[in-house]
Amino acid sequence: MRCLLFAIAAAHILTADPFQDTADPFQDTSEPAPYTFGTSVVDSAGLQGRIYDLPANTSKLPDFRRLTPVGTIYTSSLNVWPQSFTQGFPGITDRYEWFGIEYTGKIYVEKPGTYRFSILSDDGARLRLNNKTVLSNDGQHGPTAVSSGATLTRGVYEIAVEYFQGPRFSVALVLGVAAPGEPWRIFDMHDFRPPNDMEKWSKGKVSAIQDPGRK
Repeated sequence: MRCLLFAIAAAHILTADPFQDTADPFQDTSEPAPYTFGTSVVDSAGLQGRIYDLPANTSKLPDFRRLTPVGTIYTSSLNVWPQSFTQGFPGITDRYEWFGIEYTGKIYVEKPGTYRFSILSDDGARLRLNNKTVLSNDGQHGPTAVSSGATLTRGVYEIAVEYFQGPRFSVALVLGVAAPGEPWRIFDMHDFRPPNDMEKWSKGKVSAIQDPGRK
């Protein structure tokens, strides 16, 4: 099911991958797991997601700095495959359409080089590292994937993933990554945990951003 959904939404984009890697970053033949944008359990090494109510007919990612969050969730990965979403966020908001989530956290990159990223989303999503847009899949659209990449130095990075859901009922938000010389996998904060000598680490540098996607 996952392969079929991904192929319908994004095969035309992935086959034109600027990194000449035609492997499906989301290759998986199992049934999609129930959606999980996050839980109320705090994970200090994970992503903190702030949830926002959005006006109806929102057509692109808002400036979250101008909005007030209605609640907070936590997760270590973004692994919400295209599926129905009708229950909202229990204990936070019953919104199942016209909402946004801003995920933030810190990652520690040990291996320097070109990292590839891919976002499958419905609707818009964007990935930032140290406030630089590395990948954008903005706008109202069905399940669609874009991929990009950037050269990262060894160091610590502020990561932000912005997402918004437009009209009911389908949602999707899957972030994939491929480290230098490694295959695609689902991005997981636990793979970029703080090291024991974190006080010796400096801010990483982002450069050579390739094909960051739709605005």
